[in-house]
Amino acid sequence: MLDKSERERIIALVQREVIPAIGCTEPVAVALCVAKAAETLGEQPEHITVLLSANILKNAMGVGIPGTGMIGLPIAVALGALIGKSAYQLEVLKDCSPEAVEKGKQYISEKRIAISLKEHITEKLYIEVVCEKGGEKAKAIISGGHTNFIYVSKGEDVLLDKQNSSLAEAEEGVVELNLRKVYDFAMTSPLEELEFILDSMRLNKAAAEASFKGDYGHGVGKMMRCPMERQIIGDNTFSHILSYTSAACDARMGGAMIPVMSNSGSGNQGITATLPVVVYAEENHKSHEELVRALMLSHLTVIYIKQSLGRLSALCGCVVAATGSSCGITYLMGGGYEQVVYAVKNMIANLTGMICDGAKPSCAMKLTSGVSTAVLSAMMAMQQKFVTSVEGIIDDDVDRCIRNLTLIGSQGMNETDRLVLDIMTHKQNA
Repeated sequence: MLDKSERERIIALVQREVIPAIGCTEPVAVALCVAKAAETLGEQPEHITVLLSANILKNAMGVGIPGTGMIGLPIAVALGALIGKSAYQLEVLKDCSPEAVEKGKQYISEKRIAISLKEHITEKLYIEVVCEKGGEKAKAIISGGHTNFIYVSKGEDVLLDKQNSSLAEAEEGVVELNLRKVYDFAMTSPLEELEFILDSMRLNKAAAEASFKGDYGHGVGKMMRCPMERQIIGDNTFSHILSYTSAACDARMGGAMIPVMSNSGSGNQGITATLPVVVYAEENHKSHEELVRALMLSHLTVIYIKQSLGRLSALCGCVVAATGSSCGITYLMGGGYEQVVYAVKNMIANLTGMICDGAKPSCAMKLTSGVSTAVLSAMMAMQQKFVTSVEGIIDDDVDRCIRNLTLIGSQGMNETDRLVLDIMTHKQNA
């Protein structure tokens, strides 16, 4: 068992990274930044200027905004100014009402909002907002994390400035992880220290079940419960894993006013790390303890991989999140650390290279692909089948495998990222 101080640091890390969110986290983070700037201004702004990194712009262009029936950034920006509360963090828009949406539409029609790309920045998660009224200005900047404010000012008064923080300050609270430590923490920590992770089950399962009753996005999860689809893929644990995971994504990407538990700044990652594990555990009558430990293994594996991949990249987040759920499922199948390692290698060998082309309703299809591979990888691992170091990017050392994956996603696919954004923006303007 890890010593108490290290366990406490890992618990604090998980509690920072696994948090509730309403709506896609990129436009919601923009709304959060707008809310902070508007609050700092002290009154409803007449004009809002928003400058965004390319990855934020990409992920916010095609996704539904909760409670609005609308897609994209302008309504998120308007509502951030009109009803957003920065204290709500990633639930900043939870007070949205039909009246607020109508006011937001008027805001947009009056051309009060200007949104553009922030040039010459290397940070992939960057949001800068300036709110103005009557000659007064307030600015807020989020960078590095979806709720991480690094600058706030009103007029000439600087209220917060962490733009030039040292690397040591920036990394305060960072916990050095490897897969062995992740596994040992999840398996050996006192159960009562881990049970908070069950909140992810409650929120994400409720989101899926609400989606089954509604009509969101492409309805991928709901479709899988129809007679024809069940005739093809069956009515079993595997099909239920797919339907629950994709249904929760349908609701989230479709703009439902339903909270989900996110992981590392992504609701879809939180959904994918949670629901396959929950469905497998419930349908195979696993104990309360096994469920808790499997969920913690899944979520912490995702956090570990994201530490080197970064918050946003050209690599679809479902690759990382499904790797976490594959670890959790492998454990629930009776696997130990060796089999978990095999599952990770199988996942990296299969899904590396799946691109992120923005947050949108069709993300539910990518989550289904990732989760299908998660189950396959776990089954192979339990049969002692795994991709070896003579194949592709797989290394004997599992942590090097993970670094190979994250290097491809964070560095190797940068040109892919630029090309994807270029295609999306030119299509949008066509």
